[in-house]
Amino acid sequence: MAVHPQPVQAPERVLSTLNADGSRRWIRPRPSPGSWWTRRRALAYVLMFVFFVIPYLKMADKPLILLDLPRREFTLFGTTFLPTDTLLFMLLFVSMAILVFLITAIYGRVWCGWGCPQTVYMEYLFRPIEQALEGGFRGSLRMDKAGGLAPVRLLKHAIYLVLAMFLAHTFLAYFVGIDQLVRWVQSSPKEHPVAFMVMAGTTLAIFIDFSWFREQTCLVACPYGRLQTVLFDRDSLIVIYDPARGEPRAKGTVDRPEGLGDCIDCGMCSRTCPTGIDIREGLQMECVHCTQCIDACDEIMTNIGKPTGLIRYGSKSELDGKKRRFLRTRVMLYPIALLISLGLFLWNLENRASTEVTLLRSLGTPYQMREDGTVVNQVRLKFSNRNRDERGYHISLAGTPDVQLISPINPFPVTGGHTLTTTVFLVSSAASFENGQRSVMFHVSEGRGFDRTYLYRLPGPDDRERRMLEGEEHGEHEGAPDAPKPGSGH
Repeated sequence: MAVHPQPVQAPERVLSTLNADGSRRWIRPRPSPGSWWTRRRALAYVLMFVFFVIPYLKMADKPLILLDLPRREFTLFGTTFLPTDTLLFMLLFVSMAILVFLITAIYGRVWCGWGCPQTVYMEYLFRPIEQALEGGFRGSLRMDKAGGLAPVRLLKHAIYLVLAMFLAHTFLAYFVGIDQLVRWVQSSPKEHPVAFMVMAGTTLAIFIDFSWFREQTCLVACPYGRLQTVLFDRDSLIVIYDPARGEPRAKGTVDRPEGLGDCIDCGMCSRTCPTGIDIREGLQMECVHCTQCIDACDEIMTNIGKPTGLIRYGSKSELDGKKRRFLRTRVMLYPIALLISLGLFLWNLENRASTEVTLLRSLGTPYQMREDGTVVNQVRLKFSNRNRDERGYHISLAGTPDVQLISPINPFPVTGGHTLTTTVFLVSSAASFENGQRSVMFHVSEGRGFDRTYLYRLPGPDDRERRMLEGEEHGEHEGAPDAPKPGSGH
């Protein structure tokens, strides 16, 4: 007789989104309108508006933000960065990382609760639609217990899909530009299958995130919650519960014995939490500092005639009865490091060349040998004109009179803000190559301040190939009739 093993029950809940038997625990938080909720909602709508409108804005006749991956060009606030701007990218990313460290050291996980798209769209777009359709958080709980897929939830998912599609198109506009996106939308997907698949995949990812994965993105996928353990200190601003004032807790508000704390154990702080934790258990990785527990607790304290602030913004030092120190080692070192990295970024940005010139080899053979013993090299010059107007770039060689430069278009015109490539041909003797290469100096100028010289090594015949070529020429000379010698009488 087969014995079926009994499911193993965990001694306690591992994640707030998992029941003890391992099944999914759906979080249906009770909204707690309050002063913090009002501030966060106003900021959330501003952030949504900014996200939607940025693709339509321009600065210096360029998109405000455009991350053009196929062309490897990144435009930020009217300034275009190229793949060769490695130092600028490094300094920019370092500055952003230091800024995140500084903000976290001072204000804790303010990004998670106030600015993260996952929180903003979940709490102020998708979840309000859910509660409006399902009859509030209690209606959602009743549907969870009833099981099955109610028609109202089918309608909710249909609305979620439309919103996900809109967000995916807006997100895609940051990478292709709004003009290109409009053309794609108005044409058949067969004309741009790759872009259509990217948009469809992004839509599906957003739909799954906000309809099913939800708060698990913060609890499981996002690494920032784990990084907070090394970015916080005892004086960082966090959402705290004051156990000295609240404990020992007990239910009820009438005839409370002496010695009890102000916490009446109503559980509102847990029911309103979008990640399903109990803030009274102390600082936890799952806490995104959304302040919903503060608003919920303040409302309860006001109703029972107690002062607000049992749950509030504070620090671990304040819980220990000490004064929170704002100036401390990391808070002083982070701004210094930020000023250095940001200063270097701005200095390099201000002093970078108005034109980026990249020398590339030909796409075909590295060089060609002519019958007359000369070598022909093709060199591609890629011009990235960062100026607003068109510039004409004159190409010449410096210090190599034995090399002939053939340029089909010289000066080479490049429209402002664009990148174009031209091909030039260099003709030189095989004898000028040593060990299969020789150096030349390209001189590029445009007459309005840009004047640069670039070293380039031409590939060519090595010593063996050159000796073979010279041998063939010498053999042809010996096979010809003898030339008359002076004084021979011929």
